[in-house]
Amino acid sequence: MVKSRKFLSVTCVVALCSALVFSAGCETKAQTGALSGAGVGALVGGLANMHGSWGAGALIGAGVGAGLGYLIGNEMDKKDTQQRQAVTEGELKPLAGTVWQVTSIVPKPPKPFKSMVTSFRQDGTVLTTVTHTDNTVETATENYRIVGSTLIINKPDYVINSKFRMDGETLILDNGSSSIVMRRVGG
Repeated sequence: MVKSRKFLSVTCVVALCSALVFSAGCETKAQTGALSGAGVGALVGGLANMHGSWGAGALIGAGVGAGLGYLIGNEMDKKDTQQRQAVTEGELKPLAGTVWQVTSIVPKPPKPFKSMVTSFRQDGTVLTTVTHTDNTVETATENYRIVGSTLIINKPDYVINSKFRMDGETLILDNGSSSIVMRRVGG
């Protein structure tokens, strides 16, 4: 009995240390929560089932812990994302409430268009309406904010950072791979 308790305590320490070490490399709180929950769940499950099969209790505990850890971590990730997306009024100036039409893009986009109009709204969204050469119209709504001289446009699956400057009724954007010149048409 002494030998199995010693094995059990060494195994518990190894499992806990492994969970903590591996969780340091996780990219999201959901991943960290799942891994940490699995480690802690394995320990609790193994200890709670000392009279039965230690392995079975550890496996059940690891599964339950991973699931709960993931759920908690995922909710924390969602909250972090919402906080990062909250934009202050100062981060929308000087573009909030303005409307711009593209006059040139260098290099030329692969799909030609008749017109492209971008409206920067007061709520931190930017609406872009593209009229293609075949007269089809496409709209896209994204989020935006301004930090210094950088315009940040994003959706949950991408972020575009562009240096920008306004020169009277002209807006110039440069994202490193293309340069866009726009003329103010409203706001």
